Amino acid sequence: ELVRQGEALKRTEQMVDKMDQDLKTSQRHINSIKSVWGGLVNYFKAKPPESKPEQNGAPEYYANSRLKEAMMSSKEQESKYQESHPNLRKLDNSGLLTLYLVSSVQRDAYPKNQQLRAYHQKIDTNLDEMSSGLSRLKSLALGLQTEIEEQDDMLDRLTKKVETLDVNIKNTDRKVRQL
Repeated sequence: ELVRQGEALKRTEQMVDKMDQDLKTSQRHINSIKSVWGGLVNYFKAKPPESKPEQNGAPEYYANSRLKEAMMSSKEQESKYQESHPNLRKLDNSGLLTLYLVSSVQRDAYPKNQQLRAYHQKIDTNLDEMSSGLSRLKSLALGLQTEIEEQDDMLDRLTKKVETLDVNIKNTDRKVRQL
């Protein structure tokens, strides 16, 4: 959703730049209509480029790389997460056998009681899953934060452009009414 909003902001900024360029062109026409002297000045004055509006430091919009990386890694881990989530996986008892085999390899780290050892191993496994989930959430949150900060800067830039454009439109409207 943030990426879509960023693209919409970029298109809006481009439209505002286009409006500003059109307003400059209309100002030239008003000067030509207003007086002969204005027409002569416009004739000898270089025409503004018609191809593309100014970007004013606004590069092409691409979503934040940190957010893209977080989204990709999150999608990669999603299937693994669904397989291991207690509410999303099928219950089977074969895990206890695997748990017992794994715990027998690491006997020194766990108590000697087999049941207690199995529970410790299960707790460790659950903690590992929680850790990977929290890591995934952290990377997504950091990516979202960076994206929001970039879009906030874009909104500030857009606000300044719109305010300037509004003043210029009012001035141009006043001049047209005087004609």
